[in-house]
Amino acid sequence: MDLTRARTVVAGVALAVVASLGWTTPAGAADAAARCAALAGVDIPARVIGLPTTGGAVTEATLVAPSGSGTTAIGEYCRVTAALHPVDPAAPDIRMQVALPTTWNQKALMFGGGGYNGTIPALDGNVPFGPGDAPRPLGRGYATFASDSGHQAPAGFLPTPSLYGEFLANDEALRNFAGDALKKTRDAAVFVIGRYYDRNTPQQTYFAGGSTGGREALAVAQRWERDFDGVISVYPAFNAATLDLYFGHMTRQLAAPGAFPRPAQQVLLYNAVVTACDGLDGLTDGVISNEPACRFDPVVLRCPEGQDTGDTCLSDPQITAIRAVSSPITFPYPLASGETGYPGFPFLSGADMSTPLLGLGTTAPATPMPKTAGYGMQFWDAWVTYAVTRDPAFDSLSLDPLAPGPWQDRISELTALQDVNSTDLRPFARRGGKLLLLHGTADELVSHRATVEYYEGLVQTMGQRRVDAFTRFYLVPGANHANVAAAFAAGWDSLTALDHWVTTGAAPADPVVRDTNPGATRTRPLCEYPTHPRYSGSGSPDEAGSFDCVTG
Repeated sequence: MDLTRARTVVAGVALAVVASLGWTTPAGAADAAARCAALAGVDIPARVIGLPTTGGAVTEATLVAPSGSGTTAIGEYCRVTAALHPVDPAAPDIRMQVALPTTWNQKALMFGGGGYNGTIPALDGNVPFGPGDAPRPLGRGYATFASDSGHQAPAGFLPTPSLYGEFLANDEALRNFAGDALKKTRDAAVFVIGRYYDRNTPQQTYFAGGSTGGREALAVAQRWERDFDGVISVYPAFNAATLDLYFGHMTRQLAAPGAFPRPAQQVLLYNAVVTACDGLDGLTDGVISNEPACRFDPVVLRCPEGQDTGDTCLSDPQITAIRAVSSPITFPYPLASGETGYPGFPFLSGADMSTPLLGLGTTAPATPMPKTAGYGMQFWDAWVTYAVTRDPAFDSLSLDPLAPGPWQDRISELTALQDVNSTDLRPFARRGGKLLLLHGTADELVSHRATVEYYEGLVQTMGQRRVDAFTRFYLVPGANHANVAAAFAAGWDSLTALDHWVTTGAAPADPVVRDTNPGATRTRPLCEYPTHPRYSGSGSPDEAGSFDCVTG
């Protein structure tokens, strides 16, 4: 057989395999470069976008060569960059990207952002709490897409681009961030996908995001129930403006004289909580699995006479502040979103110094707000100055979220815009949509207690039977917000579970989560709320099979 004929045979076999999987190539892989290049400069008409814009255009289209190997392998794809133009000429464009695999599985996935967004999430990235031992979505043949939610953080913005909040001063940019950019990005991406794949649109489209992205996941399920077949919402900041108010409460508590625990004292607190509550699940392993049963009073760490005498104890002002930020707050005025308070954080949260900027930070809050203060404190500062008062010179520490005075109406208005707290997802469920909801119990930035309240609200609104038909909610003990250097860094192939549920009707059954910390080999059952994993007393403590999902 000559070389030309051999190549033809091999190509034919490859295309047959692709066809047998239901995957497609854009009229054969050979012309992928030409098809990709043809997208450059393509107009995205305003009429294909379901919310007001002035249209958009593809600004760049580049064929990206295959890369990686094994679970990191990414096949050839066309990377498309586009801009969607606002109605208000003073508002920024929505910048977005789409990855179009040459060998496509006829499915699409939108990635959510984080913080105040401001950058486009990596199209070759993983879903939050995703597995390290399986290919990433783009590597599986998904067309992936994402946007900056309608503004770009300046290059090099410190301490992180996701804290850039100046865009909040523009109404259209604020609405885009609150949710409108999700619909605009999705519609534009579907247009681009259809243009590239000969008018073929995805058979299934999913959304995955954590934190702000988790809020965005719930927003698309609530507002545009026909656009996504399933969503993965991880540690969702669903009640975003209400969380901002909690951040303000926390910031003011920790700004009181002598109230801020230094980094070494934060570690002291963290270790004391773990020592007190680690064994409640039948195993001492550095992970508190039965968080609701953890009863810890920081007074056991009190310095003599309550005075700050060093890093081996806590002063009375520090104990007062720690108790305050760990307790629920109730707002003494109504909010338009219907939220009435925020449940606070367990003592375990915010004390792990592996991620200091996401917890309490290394510096007490002050005016101006230090770049080394906790993430939530800086988040509050940006929200107050650019969204609430729209006065960059305003001192955010002077605004009491429990008594906001002349700013009460504006704050209430923002909760109606930003909080995604409706617990009526019946339209999404009736259409066949599925929701996977996950949260780590050591989250230091978004309280898992709030997600528990959201889920219980779903049950109260829709009934347990209806909720069970389309939602699974899992709490992951030891997992923190960024899933970095956590007591238990969660890894689960939620995308496969979601896709299987959507396409076959089979809900996740006995899922197992893996600790993805470097060198870790532990697995645990992924227990459905309200249960948690408890060691059975026999078998390897590193194996999920040695644990039962229990209540109490």
